[in-house]
Amino acid sequence: MNIVKEFLKGILIGVANIIPGVSGGTMAVSMGVYDKIIKSITGMSKNFKKSILTLLPYVIGAATGIGILSFVVRYVLSNYPMQTSGLFIGLIMGGLPILVKQVKGARFTAANIIAFAVFFCIVTGMAFLSGNESSTTDIAVNLGTVVQLFFIGVIASATMIIPGVSGSLVMMICGFYGIIISNISNFISLLLHFDKFALIHGFGVLFPFGLGVLVGIGLVAKLIEILFAKVPVLTYCAILGLIVGSPIAIIYKAGISSISILGASVTVVTFCVGFAISFFLGKDENTEPENVKLES
Repeated sequence: MNIVKEFLKGILIGVANIIPGVSGGTMAVSMGVYDKIIKSITGMSKNFKKSILTLLPYVIGAATGIGILSFVVRYVLSNYPMQTSGLFIGLIMGGLPILVKQVKGARFTAANIIAFAVFFCIVTGMAFLSGNESSTTDIAVNLGTVVQLFFIGVIASATMIIPGVSGSLVMMICGFYGIIISNISNFISLLLHFDKFALIHGFGVLFPFGLGVLVGIGLVAKLIEILFAKVPVLTYCAILGLIVGSPIAIIYKAGISSISILGASVTVVTFCVGFAISFFLGKDENTEPENVKLES
């Protein structure tokens, strides 16, 4: 039963990672598995088998969310942006009670308040400064683009696992969101028809990007583990700033042009559904990192 729940949480994390403005790291925090995933990634060299077994259901779930549900999510986000945004905001906000517990009783300093404000501005500023992405979804595969895709993968994955920062939004700012998403969906379709030459092109795009993702995750996971160990309250305040700013970024990037009473009512329902899913999936997790001292 736990494996099924972990798989479902992985799906939500994966889906969150493909929505501009929504953070997969935030989703992991909201469901109480962020610390577990980070520790498994950074502890892989010491306890490879245990780390792999811990990560496997989340990885499979995330791959399912990205590879299959991306078609559904892109459709509903295009046709029902307000209702879909309400669902994802609910998923994010449902984890706030769990996160707030991590700093309950802590002494807040000017540094903590500044960290909250700075990272709140970062996540909202990225949304407003991103502009419109190019509609081009094709890219030639050569040495230059392979290197470029690798570093885009490093940047995207690094931001994907930082709570409150949307890796998809960062890719959109860099102009690669449409390219990567279309190549993922095309690659899945090509597998069914086994178009050999097109598959080779898709592999040439996705492999260097995927390799960069793995490198970025490894580097940032270690940094986050160090921050939790050295300055836990400051780190949580920064994460809270990112998370509280995320709904603003989501609403802005959703491109909502009009609001009706029916649409607003459905949005309230989707928000409540998302909040309930996140809250009940995360409430049974032990989210407090080991050896965290609540001090400034």
